[in-house]
Amino acid sequence: MSLPSFDVFYLRRSLLGWYAQNGRNLPWRDSADPYEIWISEIMLQQTQVKTVIPYYQRWLETFPTVTDLAQADLQTVLKVWQGLGYYARARNLHACAQQIVEQYNGVFPNQLEAVLSLPGIGRTTAGGILSAAYNLPISILDGNVKRVLARLIALSVPPKKALKSLWEWSDTVLDPDHPREFNQAIMDLGAMVCTPKAPNCSECPWQLYCQAYLSNLQSQIPMGETAAPLPHKIIGVAVIWNEQKQILIDKRPAKGLLGGLWEFPGGKVERGETLEECIKREIQEELAIEIEVQEHLITIDHAYTHFKVTLNVYHCRYLSGEPQPLECDEIRWVTLDEIEQFPFPKANEKIITALKNNS
Repeated sequence: MSLPSFDVFYLRRSLLGWYAQNGRNLPWRDSADPYEIWISEIMLQQTQVKTVIPYYQRWLETFPTVTDLAQADLQTVLKVWQGLGYYARARNLHACAQQIVEQYNGVFPNQLEAVLSLPGIGRTTAGGILSAAYNLPISILDGNVKRVLARLIALSVPPKKALKSLWEWSDTVLDPDHPREFNQAIMDLGAMVCTPKAPNCSECPWQLYCQAYLSNLQSQIPMGETAAPLPHKIIGVAVIWNEQKQILIDKRPAKGLLGGLWEFPGGKVERGETLEECIKREIQEELAIEIEVQEHLITIDHAYTHFKVTLNVYHCRYLSGEPQPLECDEIRWVTLDEIEQFPFPKANEKIITALKNNS
């Protein structure tokens, strides 16, 4: 697949002219600090700008430099990240900061190969950092850019099936003299004009060359792929109280989904099992203790990338046995006032809110 006959110089010039007039005023764009730009790029992975901004500002207040981040405790890092989702990003940021301090004297590297070797950084993120921080001519291919390019050349297959070609197109249109502004401009074009639904083609600087627009196919491109329905898991969750009015929480294993975060123990309801039976069994298997399942607290529906869950949360009374971390990294008895100190997944935050509202 080859590019249609475009005037690449016109595409660059017109996009940069549009960006100068319409580009978004974002806090990380006022910075030339590679650390601050790197943090923004990681936070923006799979997360909208408006959600990221307050987290970004709070992060830099807590960890103003890469050394501050490297020296921080992982639990502190996860607590500051709490609510932003995709927690592997926070764990990778922490590991990455330590690597930068150890291998690069605390200076974010300016070589693509070195950047790609860092935890949690792929080709698009590397291009975003290196172009913004060092003005290096390295292209990007995030969701916005894929959509803009797919429409520009009227891509006839879903973008996932044409990544090699899309990277080539991104390399081709990139302005080598102004890579920082160009990469930011093409992302803004996708976010502000060439939107997934009802693109505002009349405002697009590339309208003259856009093959999707010229063929009136902008609502059909980029082509989607049929997604399989998400699996749905029914989960029983225990809020276990002892006689001292403390609650038992456990820390998930460091690797995997929600790694390093704390949660209320529980697990998936097996076929033919009641919620009460599920909770008793899970607590015995995970913690080796006996409990009494009491009244229902809250039911929460939550969606992850690859599956959905319904959490059925019950107050439980601790009866006997010494709690053991059989399937987790750590367990603690904490009061409701102390629980705020620990990083929890989003769905578990709703449980904490329900507990406080009922206390």
